Amino acid sequence: MLKLMRAPAKYVQGEDALLELRQNVEDLGKSFLFICSGSGRKATEDKIRRSFASSEAQIYFETFGGISSRGEIEKMGHLVQEKGIDVVCGVGGGSAIDTAKATAYYQHKPVVIIPTVCATDAPCTGLSVIYQDDGTFDSYLFYPRNPDVVVVDTSIIAKAPIRFLVSGMGDALGTFFEARVCERNHAPSLENGGITRSAMALCRLCWDTLQDKGLLAKVDAQQGLLTPAVEAIVEANTYLSGVGADNGGLAVAHSVYNGFTALEELTAMHGEVVAYGTLAQLLLEDGPTEEFWQVHRFCRSVGLPVTLEEMGITDKSRVIIAAEKACAPGESIHNMAWEISPKNLEQALLSVDALSAQQK
Repeated sequence: MLKLMRAPAKYVQGEDALLELRQNVEDLGKSFLFICSGSGRKATEDKIRRSFASSEAQIYFETFGGISSRGEIEKMGHLVQEKGIDVVCGVGGGSAIDTAKATAYYQHKPVVIIPTVCATDAPCTGLSVIYQDDGTFDSYLFYPRNPDVVVVDTSIIAKAPIRFLVSGMGDALGTFFEARVCERNHAPSLENGGITRSAMALCRLCWDTLQDKGLLAKVDAQQGLLTPAVEAIVEANTYLSGVGADNGGLAVAHSVYNGFTALEELTAMHGEVVAYGTLAQLLLEDGPTEEFWQVHRFCRSVGLPVTLEEMGITDKSRVIIAAEKACAPGESIHNMAWEISPKNLEQALLSVDALSAQQK
């Protein structure tokens, strides 16, 4: 298998970065459609308009429906055609970003990503997670390249509810441990290539940064402070996790999230479930016990869920439903060295819950 490494063509991060948006995207086209979440539009529109104030470029804002579904993607595609758009921009959280990436792909346009929360690693990846209209997981949509430009305005990220930043840490938490499985088992990365040493170095740095700066960043961001620790975690959640996952691959943790979307009582966010899935993966690997507890302590310290109840799951008999969906053909759980059955996964998920209850 040939080794492969991909990343966004340009990544820009810093305080008030959106005020320099035009300079970073003006080479891509003359008309821009900003596909926004409601809160994302509110947080960014003024800065974006100020950035384009002296430009002849045409800019349009559209608030999307809330889910990166095929219906929403088709709707945005019609807008691109109707308005003669050159560049598609995604503004907001993971669903707005994934909708924009898919729209740009089908319309053969460049894509610019502007995250307003740091809850997932979606901004830098060369894929979208597509959901059915009812919110359940449908499929991954893979692209021939990563986003053209990613602009992360950390002054906006720092003002978002703290749960988003913590959830992003949960998503980033799986990066190293899932890539490690793929590297050991010679499984392909998300880009269907061999895993480079560079990719593994980014994945390792992601985990190291979480351990070193995670709690500091949470405390600072809760006070509305934009400190070096916050900047470091934003980079870990966005770039290190995104590029790391793309080029390192996935395993149990993300399959667990996809499985839990089948439970309507689920209250946890994507990254929160990925963190729980990472703990389950470590038990399935049967590695050093101390490594499990090291990851567990990190989750506790920043407020990531370590029990089923913390994710809204009170009826433990329903965990098998999530486990069966997580083990469906094509899921990344099959990158493990041996076949994981729904029963194996259910036992690991329940074991995490039981072990966590003993630590209260």
